[in-house]
Amino acid sequence: MIYLDYCATTPVNSNVLNTFCEVTKRFIGNPNSLHKLGLEAKEIISASTKQIAGILGCKSSEVIYTSGASEANNTVIKGVCSRYSNRGNHIITTELEHSSILSPLSYLQTKGFVVDFVKLDENGQVDLDDLKRLMNDDTLLVTISSVNSEIGIRQPIKEISKIIKEYPKCFFHSDITQSVGKEKVDLSFLDFASFSAQKFFGIKGVGCLIKREEIVIDPLIHGGKSTTIYRSGTPATALIVSTARALREAYDNFSQKTEKVNMLNKYLIDKLGTLDIYINSNSYCVPHVVNISLNNIKAETMLHALEEEEIYVSTKTACSTSNISKAVYALTGDKDRAVHSLRISISYLTTTEEIDEFIRVFKIKLKELGELNESN
Repeated sequence: MIYLDYCATTPVNSNVLNTFCEVTKRFIGNPNSLHKLGLEAKEIISASTKQIAGILGCKSSEVIYTSGASEANNTVIKGVCSRYSNRGNHIITTELEHSSILSPLSYLQTKGFVVDFVKLDENGQVDLDDLKRLMNDDTLLVTISSVNSEIGIRQPIKEISKIIKEYPKCFFHSDITQSVGKEKVDLSFLDFASFSAQKFFGIKGVGCLIKREEIVIDPLIHGGKSTTIYRSGTPATALIVSTARALREAYDNFSQKTEKVNMLNKYLIDKLGTLDIYINSNSYCVPHVVNISLNNIKAETMLHALEEEEIYVSTKTACSTSNISKAVYALTGDKDRAVHSLRISISYLTTTEEIDEFIRVFKIKLKELGELNESN
């Protein structure tokens, strides 16, 4: 098997899985219980939260545990708009956002909120002049992901934050799911940040919302205090502790991992550059993602052709319900390229041998499917 879909989800790190199993068996108490078993579970959660905060550069009190980035995104978007609707009804985002950003924004439009999409430059980054043009005294929230999940485009978060700070009533949120574990993250420019553990070799079903301590929002889930008042429910001790372990593992030997991914990215792009395809990813992208478009071959057809050889890529973000890549269309303005796009996502676990085998099979499938299209 050759796995090239790390942006969709990552395999669980064995140390992370062992931590999860050990904590599940050892810490059986409800962390909200007052007896010894509950206090032991609460203590290990507190220690894990301190580790997460230390790695990310925030306060322990700013870490809110969720079921993943989708819940975190919904929590901050709906929570801000519910709490501060008296400040304004204007939201700014981009066409590159995940569906867990765009769907709640569509919902809020039915409640009277106005959503604007900031223009992108030729590299897919936010047009800062257009952002300045869109910002006004009614702008309540700007939500822009740090790295797009389909193409891998990095956004200039620091520069964006400088513009937003000119409007003190406005909050800045970023979905940093595709940044955590891939690059060092600076939260100092953000009011809110969200991510999922499954993207950096953690376990599915847990994520975080980082919220600046002084900001109050309305919770998405009511029902009493958990680890914070912003997300009710029995704290998932083993998932929380395993997330701290996954984060530690992700940034262990980080320079070496980054160097290897950079090498693999160049190796892959050099190989793809000899083929009759379009390469959509550019130098402003994280090296973990290479997005391409095929000529006259349906992306889904190629995906299943590769799957027959146990090679796994994706057509677009795994949560998308659209038939085209909105991100590729936003970048290129070419609907044909957006319909025929494939995402190849790698990690430090990927090998050059895997890339060689992928290219070998990919060439065969391009020829076979191309000839099939011509005969039809």
